[in-house]
Amino acid sequence: MIDSTHSERKARAEDASRLSSPRSDRSQGNGEFRDGPWSVFLVFLRLGMTSFGGPIAHLGYFRSEFVERRRWLTDRDYSDLVALCQFLPGPSSSQVGMALGLGRAGWPGLLAAWAGFTLPSALALILFAYGVGQYQDLARSGWVHGLKIVAVAVVAQAVWGMAKSLCPDRPRATLAVLAALLTLILPSASGQVAAIVCAGVVGRWMLEPPQPPGGRAHAYPISRKAGVVALCLFALPLAGLPMWAAFSGSSMAALLDGIYRSGALVFGGGHVVLPLLQSAVVPSGVVSSADFLAGYGAAQAVPGPLFTFAAYLGTIADSTLNGWRGGLAWLALIFLPGFLVLAAALPFWESLRRRPGIQAAMAGINAGVVGILLSALYDPVWTGAIHGKADFGLALAAFGLLVFGRLPPALVVLLAGVAGWAMAG
Repeated sequence: MIDSTHSERKARAEDASRLSSPRSDRSQGNGEFRDGPWSVFLVFLRLGMTSFGGPIAHLGYFRSEFVERRRWLTDRDYSDLVALCQFLPGPSSSQVGMALGLGRAGWPGLLAAWAGFTLPSALALILFAYGVGQYQDLARSGWVHGLKIVAVAVVAQAVWGMAKSLCPDRPRATLAVLAALLTLILPSASGQVAAIVCAGVVGRWMLEPPQPPGGRAHAYPISRKAGVVALCLFALPLAGLPMWAAFSGSSMAALLDGIYRSGALVFGGGHVVLPLLQSAVVPSGVVSSADFLAGYGAAQAVPGPLFTFAAYLGTIADSTLNGWRGGLAWLALIFLPGFLVLAAALPFWESLRRRPGIQAAMAGINAGVVGILLSALYDPVWTGAIHGKADFGLALAAFGLLVFGRLPPALVVLLAGVAGWAMAG
């Protein structure tokens, strides 16, 4: 009887360890992954069809799905990954999704996560490009407004949950508040980067290093040699495409350079990419200013990453590479630098984050990330969605359903869209 009880306890402990350690989902000794890319694709496809509200809201949806519901990783591991992707250029929420897919099902899982999260909005914008001018009121419809409101609840839930685990004491709570104030004063990508850097420096010198993460490191099948190669591949087009355009005078080379550079030099989320894309396509006449603005309005009405705006531009572009083929080509090109820089960083990240000094810095950075989420909850998420008492009531109801009712986020999103349509009617 005693041996049986001991065995049961040991089995339960091993099950708990498997839930908390992403790497334990690999088969021992052979490096195979338990999840296949198809299952990863289906999970991210559902998120790609329901994740409205921009990159900050996407991080909230990811946390609900992969930390709370599926337990693919711990809150701390997730926050460390978010902090890394905030540092890197490119679409931060998409990079978090790529890393989650990579750790779950290898390279096919990375591609499956990216495709599932990206294709719904990309295909919607390609279709819109074929009918541009007929549906320009889409972004102002009632159901879209309801979807913007539910993003308030999703981000609030993320701030609530992350603050409890990442800011449990007065010093880290103070860092979170200061980071929120800094990003409100400097509402730009530079303000977010400054808040993260300052929080990391303060944490490195003033916070006690927390306990190292439990379990084994994340299973990212990338060697350091491959990471260096990815970094070189990331930098090569940044230097090569402008030289090609300058020496050849090719308009296609200049266009490709503008698209790649837009994806490579963006910090702080998808909205930052818009002026870069505008300067790449409008002055040259590849896309008219009116069509650019119409597509921007439609991009606000679809879920998923705002980088998929490139699919719309590629479809409607006045160039040899246009139509749906151009849309898919522009989509791949603008995401390529974000993928390469992520692949370059991950092999070094898992070893660095376990050093005591890095751990102390990461404790400060994680508190700073909570502060950034808090400021983003107000602007642009709250200011863009809450315009009256009815909007606040719907956001409060959605928050209650998520936090206390524990309903699936996809169902809450659907209910909020219907409620927004009814309120508009």
